[in-house]
Amino acid sequence: MTSGLKSGPDPGLTSAAIADLRSDTFTRPCRGMREAMASAIVGDDVFQEDPTIRELEEEVAGLVGFEAALFTPSGTMANQIAINLHTRPGDSVLIEEESHVFLYEAGAGPALSGIQFDCVSTGDFTRWTPVAASLVREDSLHSATTSLIVVENTHNRHGGRVFPLAGLDLVRDFRRSRDGVALHCDGARIWNAAVATGTSVSSLLRGFDSVSVCFSKGLGAPVGSALCGSREFINRARKIRKRWGGGMRQAGIVAAGALFALRHNRERLAEDHERAAILADLFRELRATRPEKVLGAKTPDPQTNMVYVQVPANRDRIVVDALAKAGVLVLPTGNGWLRAVTHLDVPASAMARVREVFATCLLA
Repeated sequence: MTSGLKSGPDPGLTSAAIADLRSDTFTRPCRGMREAMASAIVGDDVFQEDPTIRELEEEVAGLVGFEAALFTPSGTMANQIAINLHTRPGDSVLIEEESHVFLYEAGAGPALSGIQFDCVSTGDFTRWTPVAASLVREDSLHSATTSLIVVENTHNRHGGRVFPLAGLDLVRDFRRSRDGVALHCDGARIWNAAVATGTSVSSLLRGFDSVSVCFSKGLGAPVGSALCGSREFINRARKIRKRWGGGMRQAGIVAAGALFALRHNRERLAEDHERAAILADLFRELRATRPEKVLGAKTPDPQTNMVYVQVPANRDRIVVDALAKAGVLVLPTGNGWLRAVTHLDVPASAMARVREVFATCLLA
């Protein structure tokens, strides 16, 4: 971290909550990031003349091991551009059934690109490939041809789980055996996966045709993602971004925030993982003490920055409200599950109080 630049939240901009754990999208730009944004050199990005955006695109492409990158307003747009370019209307996209692209992108795949999803149903990611193989649709007169496989790493609905390295090797081998099938990674939290495994992002993405990466989650930028791929792929992606309203003008102001995040906030993600582990330890203790109040955890040993804890479904709203009243915000995700996501706005100094609030509210 550069000397003199503050990585945490600007103290003048903190919320009233002790900890907002609903998502790592609730991170706020620190003072150093704001200064970088205020002083950014800008141009017209539609004309590819914004030097800050070009710098960001070149840097992120190098980090993830691709030829080129395209700055996008959101990860959803980056994912959907990839789907649009890798498929044709009527094709099938193979995807895990709880993936963000399938569940949380407003039906964009079918709506924008005319594709259908075939969903892999398995919680064991090392078995993803053999299960997926049975769902591949061959190119025939009667079928929706499988033209794309999408992998999410880390996986949100699986508790921030890292796609196993052995599983990635299987996916790569599987993809190589299928002519004409592309491989895309929804890498919104690929930075977390790299830190958790001690593996470079480029190694995690070896064999993929494209990836979307996010700057506005754990890295703490206010907005923005990037789609990375070959130079020819990104040239085509630029036109789709324009067609869908994502062509921006002097957007170097926000790109400067993403650059700052990329350069200063990647290694510190390990701190978020440590704080998630603290919460997981607490939930295990409470489960052992009062199993009727704390039913279980989706991630008893979290690999990254997410912890899911389950309470009786008829109590989830009561617990969420009680936590909020005490200054801890969490996200209910259905059937009694509550999600807590640690990030740079949740400092180590807050964790003792966060534990105390959870213990009180979960057992009330």
